[in-house]
Amino acid sequence: MSVLTRTSCALVLLAAVACAPAAPAPEAAAPAAGAFPVTVTHAFGETVVPAEPVRVVTAGLTEQDVVLALGVTPVGVTEWYGDQPYATWPWAQDELGGATPEVLSVADTFEYEKIAGLAPDLIVAVNAGLDQASYDRLSAIAPTVAQPTDGPSNFAPWDAQTLIVGQALGRADEAQALITGIKDRFAAEAAAHPQFAGVPAVFLQAPYYDGSAIAYQDGLSTEFLTDLGFVVPSEIDRFAPEGDTAQAYIPLENLGVLDSADVLLWATEDTTARAELEAQPLYRQLAAVRGGNLVFTYGELAGAIYFATPLSLPYVLDRLVPLLDRAVAGDPETVPAP
Repeated sequence: MSVLTRTSCALVLLAAVACAPAAPAPEAAAPAAGAFPVTVTHAFGETVVPAEPVRVVTAGLTEQDVVLALGVTPVGVTEWYGDQPYATWPWAQDELGGATPEVLSVADTFEYEKIAGLAPDLIVAVNAGLDQASYDRLSAIAPTVAQPTDGPSNFAPWDAQTLIVGQALGRADEAQALITGIKDRFAAEAAAHPQFAGVPAVFLQAPYYDGSAIAYQDGLSTEFLTDLGFVVPSEIDRFAPEGDTAQAYIPLENLGVLDSADVLLWATEDTTARAELEAQPLYRQLAAVRGGNLVFTYGELAGAIYFATPLSLPYVLDRLVPLLDRAVAGDPETVPAP
């Protein structure tokens, strides 16, 4: 199953519940003196966290990274995809250390009883697709912080998510330091690679999905490119469903629209996915394919892009920038080892 399918299923499910590398926060940094009680504003109003949380559960798809980056080890985490140990990908393993949090699932619904059994004193659900009913039910278990007021219910801007989590943990200053460090790193990489500036690039799912190529237009899955100086060509916008600014569904017969991009990045999870791409004759005719202006992001690198967290983004920069450098130059050797 592709990440697109997994992502789409997760979004539908969660909506249906009610119908220099950036430096991490200091290890085990304590909350600011006098930080509690703290009031956190989010999409469903305000949540008061009365005291420093010591039993934190992350109920959404990626929040474990943010909590770990801020020096807190959750007692429960939620599995999105990837089958990683304790739902924690390689870029966050050092922060997890030897901890063994309970792994929760969203296969059918939030596991409310299991969450309650963990006796949390804070539930972090800023990337959980909450609606009012699911928020109310989680809030009946413990103080719950939801997605930002402005933005989507899933995959709101990573910095906005980080700020809410930092506030709830009494570590707002540490959260801001993380954000500043990562943004400074992106700016430094962009300055060091002026050849990226203004180059049209498209990041796509791979292989094809239901007869279409899925291209990202806006949001977390393109910011890593635009923050490096690339631009996303507007030509793909006409293939987006009405009201959707995140993904364009390009029928294979219209694949030529991708010639509006000088560089194509394909989120191939393995070599089989790449082979499926290359079996399509129209793919082989694309200018970026013929010119070697390609990046294939196998496995962990694709996951790091999708997570878009304070821990995964430095991982993305370390591994992707050299590949983009070669792709812009037309070097065909832009494929990391699977």
